[in-house]
Amino acid sequence: MKESLRQAAGSLLVVGLGGEELTAMERAWLKLVRPAGVILFKRNIADAAQTRALLAEATGFCTPHCGAFVDVEGGTVDRLRDVLAPIPSVQAVAQAMGLTPGEDLHNPTLGAKTKARQGWGTRRSFAREHGELIARAVKSFGFNSSLAPVLDLALPESRRVMETRCAAETGAGVVAYAREFFAGMASQGVVGCGKHFPGLGGGRLDSHLETPSIARAWRQLWQEDLEPYRALRDEMPMVMVNHAAYPLTADPKRPATVSKFWMQTVLRKRLGYRGMVVSDDLEMGGVTIFMPIAEAAIATVRMGADLALICHHPEPILEVYEALIREGERSAAFHKILIGRARESSRKRAKTFPAKMPAALNPKQFEALRLRILRFGDTVAQAAAKGIR
Repeated sequence: MKESLRQAAGSLLVVGLGGEELTAMERAWLKLVRPAGVILFKRNIADAAQTRALLAEATGFCTPHCGAFVDVEGGTVDRLRDVLAPIPSVQAVAQAMGLTPGEDLHNPTLGAKTKARQGWGTRRSFAREHGELIARAVKSFGFNSSLAPVLDLALPESRRVMETRCAAETGAGVVAYAREFFAGMASQGVVGCGKHFPGLGGGRLDSHLETPSIARAWRQLWQEDLEPYRALRDEMPMVMVNHAAYPLTADPKRPATVSKFWMQTVLRKRLGYRGMVVSDDLEMGGVTIFMPIAEAAIATVRMGADLALICHHPEPILEVYEALIREGERSAAFHKILIGRARESSRKRAKTFPAKMPAALNPKQFEALRLRILRFGDTVAQAAAKGIR
């Protein structure tokens, strides 16, 4: 029974690594934990061959159909920009599409003739190509998932924190970008992730450091911030839940990652989302200020997370792993939840992630991809400049 608990606990964790090669210590704890996947950052990535070798070895310790994750949104969040080519930001692509304040191209009620007259078909292709190129880029380094796109609204409150990561101020505008982005990723067999549920658009604080308190009423959140999740429910393989609190809702204090209201009542029941749910990094201040990381991990699993991210240090990874096991031994109710969640997570991973690493590109193919990304960046910049004028 204890072995089953250990397998279940490890199979719900996605872990970060320290450098460009595994250390002996990392091999030891990876063999013990057998996580559901790994997530790499700039510190782990020197070039495509080295990254693929690191992923191959690390995922060899993971559960079957594991995730190989990276954050590539374009713009400021692009772990491959220095080793491949800079990919345009979400904001730049959205501006190239015409998703700027005062324009109605994102309005789903527009007739076909109006959309054609305004060049919507051409503009929409920017988002699809954005998703496709990001998918091609991450595949070339061995990843099977990029944690993108951002579905947060580009509201004034969060502009200093989110910068160029958001597509539009309206839910419909975000949907217009994200639907095409997801389609571009799916065309390359790469798994996308809508984030940061239920929305960071109204937040003034960075959840990496603090817990944002987003004072938007439930009706406003449902109609605006949650519109992308309602519209794209069946097109999102994964949803990432954030560490913000929403004081004007039924759960005024708890960060969404550990909230029954947000994870069960809203995401699973009211929205009817059936895909994979992943927590944002549990090492972030947005949740650790509220509760210790071990408690947060137990809570997010109890509330329904299929995967829990721990992105940076081995100590909290092992702390969380052991805490999940201890809680499963202590509580019969949590034992049942942990085993059931692990089975469900395994089922979803088998459906979502391929069993093998994507094929490598030869030097000629890699250079062609790099040049295509650069050309796309130039095209987007030109189109965005015209749109702004």
